[in-house]
This record gives sequence, structure tokens and C-alpha cells, in this order.
Amino acid sequence: MERTAGLGEISAPGRVAGPDEGISTAELALAARNHGLPLEALRHDTSPPGLHYVLVHYDIPAADPDHWRLDLDGLVDRPLALGLAELRARPAVTHRVTLECAGNGRARLTPRPVSQPWLTEAVGTADWTGVPLAELLAEAGPRPGAVDTVFTGADHGVERGTEQDYRRGLPLGLAADPDRGVLVAYAMNGAPLPPQHGHPLRLVVPGWYGMASVKWLRSVTVTDTPFTGFQQTVAYRYRRAGDAPDDPGEPVTLIAPRALMVPPGFPDFMTRARVVRPGPVPLTGRAWSGHGPVVRVELSTDGDESWTDAEVTADPDRPWAWAAWRADWTARPGTYLLSVRATDATGRTQPLTAPWNRGGFGNNEVQRVEVHCLPESVPARE
Repeated sequence: MERTAGLGEISAPGRVAGPDEGISTAELALAARNHGLPLEALRHDTSPPGLHYVLVHYDIPAADPDHWRLDLDGLVDRPLALGLAELRARPAVTHRVTLECAGNGRARLTPRPVSQPWLTEAVGTADWTGVPLAELLAEAGPRPGAVDTVFTGADHGVERGTEQDYRRGLPLGLAADPDRGVLVAYAMNGAPLPPQHGHPLRLVVPGWYGMASVKWLRSVTVTDTPFTGFQQTVAYRYRRAGDAPDDPGEPVTLIAPRALMVPPGFPDFMTRARVVRPGPVPLTGRAWSGHGPVVRVELSTDGDESWTDAEVTADPDRPWAWAAWRADWTARPGTYLLSVRATDATGRTQPLTAPWNRGGFGNNEVQRVEVHCLPESVPARE
């Protein structure tokens, strides 16, 4: 009889890649399951569901909406057990929210943390419709001493040797704050949630990285102690170079400011290098931050040597959605490195070089796009 492997052997610890180590087959498998937003889709105010970024930790679970139940229990006076029809019968609220994966930019770090190899595309914006979590919590009535809310999804797997349902926690004060706008959502862009986005029910936490917005939501449990599960205290922590091995790190929470541009011109198939022709080239994109509204977007066309302000257009009625930005550039023959960076109302600005951390989280280093402007003598080809 062959020896049976334990979970610790099946699911390896986190690690960083060696100096000359390329993307592994395992990482390619992750990249095939998950996908980012094609940057040309930044043109849309809201991301079509098939273009919005997707990260699925384990498997997309089977879901029967007719028999789905959301339990709200724990340290409450009036536990709730609500079916999808009961939730839909309540007054609906819609928030436009930009979600970004905490690991966005991971593959751009050196050394590279081994995980989902995101570049810059792990983002999307949607109109999410559902019931405010604050209303459900008020109805359930948290008891004195309650401090945390724990959200459990139906997706189940093993990670770094730990078998688990996907769970995350939020402080009760934040979860129950109507101004934060946390939603128990059942619709995306006016239609039922697609399977990859949490059908039939998910959490949406505006301003926080996507790990907080638990998909395939089954339960909300109010507790008298902070949640210490794997996804809260092991994963999704900033552990920086020089930290002691047993340092718990800082928790990943609010989205750092970021601006992205729609790559101008047209691309080379393999390298995605951009090609434009001489003359005016409109530059557009989106910018967002979980710390506050974006108040400035700057553009460089000379490899970060000088910066000019772009025009920023934000919707004050949608504070959790990305803002649009635009600028004009006159291209002349040559090769250029275009960069863009955002600053939010708290004064946070994207760095030119991101500080390293072991999980590859929160890398909001400025986006850089190489653009080749052809000589005017080069004819267009069909």
C-alpha cells in the first residue's frame, strides 16, 4: 500500500521565486483559472462581468438559488435565516464599486512571490445590487460585547496545509456602518451574479481589497473576539523585508491609490508592445483609491522624468467607483515610456518603485507602457 500524503505535503508553504526561476506550471494553471481586466476595457464605466477580474481561491461551488440560505447568527438577539427570495423582497440598494485583488502587481516584484502572477489587470467596477449588511445586522440585534463579524463562503479547499472554507472577518463597527455601504449582493450590473462572481450571493465591501468581499456567502456570524482564521491572520498580511520570521505583519485592508491607462494605439500580438502613428494621441484611463477620492492623476511621457496633470472626472454620488481621466499627447517618431500615477484626498501617491513584501500584496507601483511611434513614411497595412 502506498503512503498517503498529508495536507502539509499536498499544499506547500508560501515562498518567493529564486533569482532565475520563471513562472511555474502551477502558476500558469492559476493564471488560466483566474483572469484580469483587459486594459482596453477601462473604457467602460462598469466592467462587463466577463471582463471584470476574477480570482477563485478553490473551486466555484455548485449553487442552487432556490435552496440557498444566508444565516446571520452568533452573538445576536434575533438570528436570521434568509432565502434568496426573502432577500430580493427587501428594498434593493445598488452601489457602483471598484474591486481590486490585493495581489494585483505581484508578478512585478523582485524577488517574485509565488502565487497568482498578476501584472496590473486585477481590477473591475460593477453596479452591485443587494441588501445593506447594516440593515440585516440591526435587525438581528448584536448583543453587548460583540466585536467582529465572520463571513463564510461555500468554496472549500486546502491552503498551506490548512483545510478550510473561505472565511474573512470585519470589525462589527465597520460592517454595521451604513456609510461604509457593505452589501449582501445578489446582482451584478442588473443581472443575477454569474457563477465566478459569487452566484447566488456575495459580500461587497467598498474600498477594501477584494479578499474581504466573500463570494458564495452562506453565513454571517457575530462574535465577541476578533476572527483569527487563516485568511485573516496567515494570508493577506504585509510581511516586509527585514521582518522577523514570526512577525505577524500588518493586515491588508484598504485599496492603495492606482491609475491605469488604456494602452494607446494597437498592440503586437506576443509582447503587447504598443504602436501609434505621429500626431495627436488621446490618453485615457481610470483611477481609484480605498482611502479617499482620487484628486490628481499625473502623466509622464519621458520615462518618469517630468509629469503633467491629466483631467480627472469623478462622480461624487459614486464615491467607491473609479474616476475617469484623460490627457492629450502629440506623438512623434521614436520610442516612449508612458507612466501614470494617482494621488488621493489623503495625500497618498503611487510610488515609482513599490516596497517589497512576502505575499506580493498592495503593489501599486506606477504603470508604465512602452509605445513605439512609427515614422510617417511607414504605411498602414491591412
